[in-house]
Amino acid sequence: MLIDSHCHLDYFSPEERPLVVARAHAAGVAEMVTIGVTLAQSQQAIAMAEALERVWACVGVHPHHAGAEGPVPAPEVIAALTAHEKVIGIGESGLDYFYDKAPRDVQAQNFSAHIKAAQMTNLPLAIHARDADDDVATMLEAAFQAHPFRFLLHCFSSGRGLAERALALGGYVSFSGILTFPRSEELRAIARDVPMDRLLVETDSPYLAPVPLRGKRNEPGNTVLTARVLAEVKGVSEAQLAAQTTANFRTLFTKAA
Repeated sequence: MLIDSHCHLDYFSPEERPLVVARAHAAGVAEMVTIGVTLAQSQQAIAMAEALERVWACVGVHPHHAGAEGPVPAPEVIAALTAHEKVIGIGESGLDYFYDKAPRDVQAQNFSAHIKAAQMTNLPLAIHARDADDDVATMLEAAFQAHPFRFLLHCFSSGRGLAERALALGGYVSFSGILTFPRSEELRAIARDVPMDRLLVETDSPYLAPVPLRGKRNEPGNTVLTARVLAEVKGVSEAQLAAQTTANFRTLFTKAA
């Protein structure tokens, strides 16, 4: 069985969600993690995880929303949301210089607060990085030197340099449907070199549906399609890939073990 380590169930209607989860289970995706992007929406993620079978939650503020709800939240505010038993991580947070929907200094403050929350709670941080590889790596390295913490680069689509610097810190790398796209040769080459014990899979649904569903609404059950390509890239069976990524998920997200 596979685990979708990163999805956004709040984009599906309340009536749809149980059906989406049921389809995922039928496809061989045993569990999934729904992700917070604002503090208010993180509360919704917790409620969904509480209501839905084998659904977990992460809590945090996406770089697009940094500062949108007022001042950047203090690490203690983010950490307080993790008290719920089904909250297994922090995030997603990070830096996004592609869309630049929030000032870069505010994004950095927001990212720093989430790193500190991860350090305080000993929970892993799901990191969003887009066109900001060097700044993400530099912030991670500085924070890690002061106080090591667990993290993963979610929906990885960055360059080899960020992957290597993150792996050197003990980080994990999660691949989405982007891995299946025809023009993702470089990404597949990076995936080939990521150690087997640091790999995760995800959908980031409802976005980034894998081939052959590209352009359609994505959902957690489609983790199977990305995992199939990742297994081919790694030269292992789909069963081996599923077993390894599930074991990696349990190692990283210890509250879900």
